[in-house]
Amino acid sequence: MSPHFSEAAPGSSLSAARRARELAGTVGGPPVDVLVVGLGATGAGAALDAAARGLTVAAVDAHDLAFGTSRWSSKLIHGGLRYLASGQLDVAHESAVERGVLMERTAPHLVHAQPFVLPLTPLVSRPQAALALAGFRAGDALRLAARTARGTLPAPRRLSAVETRNIAPALRAQGLRGGLLSWDGRLTDDARLVTALARTAAARGARILTRVRALEVTGGGARVRDEVTGEEGEIRARAVINATGVWAGDLVDGIRIRPSRGTHLVLRAELLGHLPAGLHIPIPGETNRFVLVLPQGDGRVYVGLTDEPVDGPVPDVPEVPETDIGFLLDVLGSVLDVPVGREDVVGAFAGLRPLLDTAGHGPADTPARTADISRRHAVLTSPDGVVTVVGGKLTTYRRMAEDAVDAAVAARALPAGASPTARLPLVGAAAPRTLRALQAPRRLVRRYGTEAPAVRALAEQAPSLGAPLLPGHPVTGAEVLWALRYEGALDESDVLDRRTRIGLVPTDRAAALEAVRELMDRVTADRD
Repeated sequence: MSPHFSEAAPGSSLSAARRARELAGTVGGPPVDVLVVGLGATGAGAALDAAARGLTVAAVDAHDLAFGTSRWSSKLIHGGLRYLASGQLDVAHESAVERGVLMERTAPHLVHAQPFVLPLTPLVSRPQAALALAGFRAGDALRLAARTARGTLPAPRRLSAVETRNIAPALRAQGLRGGLLSWDGRLTDDARLVTALARTAAARGARILTRVRALEVTGGGARVRDEVTGEEGEIRARAVINATGVWAGDLVDGIRIRPSRGTHLVLRAELLGHLPAGLHIPIPGETNRFVLVLPQGDGRVYVGLTDEPVDGPVPDVPEVPETDIGFLLDVLGSVLDVPVGREDVVGAFAGLRPLLDTAGHGPADTPARTADISRRHAVLTSPDGVVTVVGGKLTTYRRMAEDAVDAAVAARALPAGASPTARLPLVGAAAPRTLRALQAPRRLVRRYGTEAPAVRALAEQAPSLGAPLLPGHPVTGAEVLWALRYEGALDESDVLDRRTRIGLVPTDRAAALEAVRELMDRVTADRD
């Protein structure tokens, strides 16, 4: 692929016009081979997997791409170390393999190596430090077993106190013995991964239909409602995959989900100073849980995350309780020399993990904490043939999607071979050498890959398009136009809350809203 590539990938563009055209041809039309309900990472991955096997595909979501759990993660592509520590060897190996697939083959523009430092404070005993280092080395052995190159993920090692403070000057110097440096995979943005998956699926012929709610599903299709017009109809399908995550039980009887809330705080980057690496901060009283400090490169830092059970109806957008905020601030304050108070929290977000409740009905059979529930995914087929995929982690979305499509193909005898997605590059992907040669800013390359020069060229059309939408955040007007023209954004919420993530800080969202609306009017005028 040329390093001067300057157009959207052929056939991958999502727009309001394409949605309207494909929706009209799908509702009430001939049956598709596979209908996917849910367009998070797993659903978009399933749409791509099925389309890549040559099947006809429609994929619907009641809201937008990455509207649910897939946009609320820590943005990490984990190598499975935590699962290794809990004895889930198969999950650990699967995670390490899928991390390597993303970093080296399918999305090297979106997933890169992230260093982390575990500061050895007085709260971390020497035996605990030795155990942690052994764990990091075991994680490196997982990398080797998964055949991920050393050049992709460097080896863990000890740091002196001076080195540790150079990486994280905000750490409290008193009692600091040094640190442990480790590496893992990190996404530029989880919502951008879902967008890339959906567009890659669209390039293979999948019909990506946002704002289409599945009201009822059966093994032969779904009754749906267009949330834009209110019109209802039917999409017929030979196979149906339910990939709605924490809402899976609302569509298929017998699916029991035990949601777990993971909360993150959003801080301004200047509060913690220069931070080239993330931090692992041990949670007091826990042997294998940490609070993560995650610099984002956009003037923000995330701090997370919690693991708390959630009861009752599942909301569209989970609220963040003050107890979660207080907990994360307390753990953060245990290692920092810089005071961080409630007033420094400029934003917060929470995602609900779709954990499958496989416990028995008695109290003795139910895990006391959602943190103790396995992160293995499950593929379940209902009596009328609906395939539901639940559980798992963002890292393993591709394998989850593959398993779900395998089940649908087997159940309905669809004419399809094995999944090719382990070697199928997503929109924007290219070899690292090609990405480095692109004539575009590094930040754009990490968000758009080979399409970065096209975004840069769009920014050069007018000074207003090349300038940031608001002070302190790098997103430009050109990126908003790109989201509206090529990435399926239909309104300001799609742009601010998922394509750019400006909306994670409410004051930033308010400041950018008018500029986004003006650009939306421009796109509408161009279309008319």
